[in-house]
Formats: sequence, C-alpha cells, structure tokens
Amino acid sequence: MKVKTATVADLRNNFRRVSAWLENGESVEIVKRGRRFARLVPAAATSLDKLIKVDFSAQLRAVWGQKVFSDGEIEAMRGAELGTQS
Repeated sequence: MKVKTATVADLRNNFRRVSAWLENGESVEIVKRGRRFARLVPAAATSLDKLIKVDFSAQLRAVWGQKVFSDGEIEAMRGAELGTQS
C-alpha cells in the first residue's frame, strides 16, 4: 500500500482529510520543508474498541417476552427488592 504524504500545513489546514486517511488504516508521512519529518500510523485497536454492545431490550424480551406488569405486580417486585414488602 502506498503511504500518503501530507505537509505540516496540511495537518493544520486539512486535518479532517489526514485523519480520515488514518481512520481508514493508512499511514501518513509528514513533510516539513520538503523533507520527511514524521510518520503517523493508525492506532492499534484496543480491547475497548472490541467491546460488545449489550442489547438490554433483547434481554428483557428473552426473559419476560411480551408480559405487561400491573401496578400491583411492580410494587410487589419493588418491595421484594427493597425488603419493604408488607
């Protein structure tokens, strides 16, 4: 893969374009006064990037289905959780 090139001025004036290259996994060489100055490489994926999103609605449907609780049932469950059941 060809390495993209950007000047220091590009970093200042066109950072959105340079950051898009990095987000797409491309390395970018930075040129200062006609000479290679630095190389930016995409950050390695961290374990936080790979976290699984939890679908709580799907979990509720799996446990309770389409059950609709009455006010009395909700109060009884809340009382049982809080230990204030009468």
